[in-house]
Amino acid sequence: MSAPAIESSTPTRSAGARPTVAIGVLASCGIVVSLIQTMAVPLLPRFPKILSVAPSTAAWLITATLVAGAVSAPVLGRLGDMYGKRRMLLVSLALIVVGSVLGALAPNFALLLVARMLQGVSFGVVALGMSLMRDVLPPEKVGGGVGLMSASLGIGGAIGLPLTGLVADVFDWRWLFAGVAVVGAVLIVLLRRLVPESASRPGGRFDMVGAIGVTVVLVCLLLAISKGTDWGWGSPTVLGLFAAAAVVALLWGRHQLRLRQEGRAPMVDLRLAARPPVLMTNLATVCIGFSMFATFLLSVQILQAPVESGYGSGMSLLAAGVVLLPIGAAMLVFSSASALISRVRGPRTTLVLGTLVLAGGNIGCGFAGGSVAMLVTMAAVASIGATLAYSALPLLIMRAVPETETAAANSLNTLMRQLGTSTLSAVVAAVSSALVLDLGGDRIPSAAAFTVVFVAAGIAGLVGGLIGVLTPSPEDLPELRAAAAAAA
Repeated sequence: MSAPAIESSTPTRSAGARPTVAIGVLASCGIVVSLIQTMAVPLLPRFPKILSVAPSTAAWLITATLVAGAVSAPVLGRLGDMYGKRRMLLVSLALIVVGSVLGALAPNFALLLVARMLQGVSFGVVALGMSLMRDVLPPEKVGGGVGLMSASLGIGGAIGLPLTGLVADVFDWRWLFAGVAVVGAVLIVLLRRLVPESASRPGGRFDMVGAIGVTVVLVCLLLAISKGTDWGWGSPTVLGLFAAAAVVALLWGRHQLRLRQEGRAPMVDLRLAARPPVLMTNLATVCIGFSMFATFLLSVQILQAPVESGYGSGMSLLAAGVVLLPIGAAMLVFSSASALISRVRGPRTTLVLGTLVLAGGNIGCGFAGGSVAMLVTMAAVASIGATLAYSALPLLIMRAVPETETAAANSLNTLMRQLGTSTLSAVVAAVSSALVLDLGGDRIPSAAAFTVVFVAAGIAGLVGGLIGVLTPSPEDLPELRAAAAAAA
């Protein structure tokens, strides 16, 4: 049965938007976000020597970006709902440009770390862009635009791997930061000229206490997850971070509910987040984030592993990135297919189908057996599944929340995805430390380690699909039907 239009509760739309142009500009923002997230990962083994720091210190260039992004996403989402999504998108891009310029010029590790934290603001760009699409595009164009913006994350990642290798090998790693700064500045100009602002800007008073609370919770939680393997999962530091996150979360939740009862706007509307369609979609997002990231993170490692390992191909970073370009191509092609499936059968069908394909691709990668062709084929299959699933998630969220909450709700969903990818990184670190292969004194992950993680990622994808099957549609719940009628 065909799903109801996802924009049925959108009472106003901004005039003047040229759909194709707006989608192109916003999707380009998504590609830049993916490039920012990808560019430092391949360079991580080089940074200790370049910056004269320990490997554990250099790893903070990834951790700091993750934490900064997780904190900024809900804050920017809430501000976008209050004061204008395009306005906050412009602010985000401006901070990215500043961070990129600082990174290109940074004389030491400390300033480079600050630059990466400023670049972390990019995590909120995709959620703001998707929410802005709902406000400025015709209803029939929203699904396709959201699908392309979801796919842009994978497309940017696929482009970023060979690009990082080429620039770092032929030129200098600083040119990567300089390039992002130039592209970011161009996008600011295009966004101002070609994409209108949302007509829905209710304003209100910003919940500063709520913002501080969510910052503390996310910093403690993500630090514990991302550094648990290095510091020890049973260490006082990690256990203390988990405990602090739990205590502050309870106090923060109480504050958010009190503001709601008093008729004031909380940082996160917990009643809205607790609606079954929203809550279960976010739970599915954690599983999908875990499953999707395995393809990108592990495929590159396998291709670069020594041939003597029995599973690796001994490729350079540049060669591995070129070999994996089909991943980005597959995501681009299937972004339009995801929109068609969602329009005809509903986004829940797209989500379930995507998770099944994603799970199959991951499990296939786990048993590629050293075959480059098999690995690339299964990674492309997994990327197709990720495209379908990720394109459906924001559509499911936007169907279940009022127009004035879309940016905050999508930002929370983006945060759930980051939680999934962070958990996958922690699992990879733990499994790689437990299942190792000794090659002439060098200890590298064994083939069994990759198989275990890929199978775990496949199971996570299946769990996400099961949650999708059990997720009720907004139209199935009386209170949501009443809310939609009131909004209309």
